[in-house]
Amino acid sequence: MSSMPPAPVFLLRHRAFLQFWFARNASSFGFQMMSVAVGWQIYEITGRALDLGLIGLVQFVPSVLLALPAGHVADQFDRRRIVTLCQAIEWLAIAALAVFSFTGHLNEAGILALVFVIGVGKAFEFPALSAMLPAIVPAHVLPRAMASTSAAGQAAMIAGPALGGLLYIAGPAAVYGVSAALYLVAFTLMSRLSYDHAPPRREPATLKTLFAGVHFIRRRPAVFGVISLDLFAVLLGGATALLPIFAKDILHTGPWGLGMLRGAPAVGALLMSIWLSRHTLERRVGPIMFASVAGFGIATLVFTLSTSLWLSIVALFALGAFDMVSMVIRGALVQLETPDDMRGRVSAVNAIFINTSNQLGEFESGILAAALGAVNATLIGGIGTLVVVGLWMWWFPSLRHRQGLVSEPEPVEGASDTI
Repeated sequence: MSSMPPAPVFLLRHRAFLQFWFARNASSFGFQMMSVAVGWQIYEITGRALDLGLIGLVQFVPSVLLALPAGHVADQFDRRRIVTLCQAIEWLAIAALAVFSFTGHLNEAGILALVFVIGVGKAFEFPALSAMLPAIVPAHVLPRAMASTSAAGQAAMIAGPALGGLLYIAGPAAVYGVSAALYLVAFTLMSRLSYDHAPPRREPATLKTLFAGVHFIRRRPAVFGVISLDLFAVLLGGATALLPIFAKDILHTGPWGLGMLRGAPAVGALLMSIWLSRHTLERRVGPIMFASVAGFGIATLVFTLSTSLWLSIVALFALGAFDMVSMVIRGALVQLETPDDMRGRVSAVNAIFINTSNQLGEFESGILAAALGAVNATLIGGIGTLVVVGLWMWWFPSLRHRQGLVSEPEPVEGASDTI
């Protein structure tokens, strides 16, 4: 290992990683641009806010219902081929959106049906794509590689909607056309990626194999601890779902202020991911992870109690930065603690937790805000996040004392490190 170049230089010279990075970023930008066009076009057609919720529903349902089968497939077949097949399906659906929009033969049902097809493709693509990176780069640069891909993902979330909105001036077909072109770039790069993955002997999709990821996570305290910490922290820390209320009623700002508030967490996450891509987390990763989640909770409390727009923006900026640190550590720990033949199924379970916690977190925030007010709801969420950190540090002492990201001996199910 001492003969290897520094991690940033290694990643820049690593052709397979660069192909993976550009492919993932191209599809991310394309998806973000498409999402803006879909929402705007449906609202133009129907004028009903409910239909905007249907867009999220037709993507959420396949992401949850198909997650476990998708994880099984990712561990039984060549992951690169799975990703390229899914991207080809998504490209066809987006190209259809472009063609039918251009010809004027696209209605609400057609848009939702094609978005559902994209959601199915995403459901199978995510666990395979997530499981590929540890096989592309060595373990010692995996955190930086994950930070680099996260940085690009945050950039796509910031710039993609803006570019999509700008292109929409020329009509939805223009947005879908550019999005389809980006997906074609991603498909081409991924199909030519040099990736060695020898799937194990194929097993039938039984309940045992489908739920193997769940059983594996439950038996590994480190993996179970970081995934459940993410679940409950996101469930409780749903301040961003209430931003319109804070912007209008508490901070007394308009749409431009709301835009600043919405963009602040993404900017914080982007800058932190860039920093993490250049600096290795080698020591005290457990304490840093818990401190980052606690920082997320404290930033939520500062935002909640703030009556200044700029202080609120700073708090949300810090919230995004803290979340990125914990996310990179959690993601690297899960990947490095999981054997290659289980990464697809574990990634699928993790996807269920992420999607469910995001959706339920917004729902929980909305319900509490309706009952107690936005300030009290967010205050409870911030305090709850800090309580979760304290409980998880107590229940998972091996995580609390964890020094490095590389696998360490740990107790199995039944030991004192489980709930």
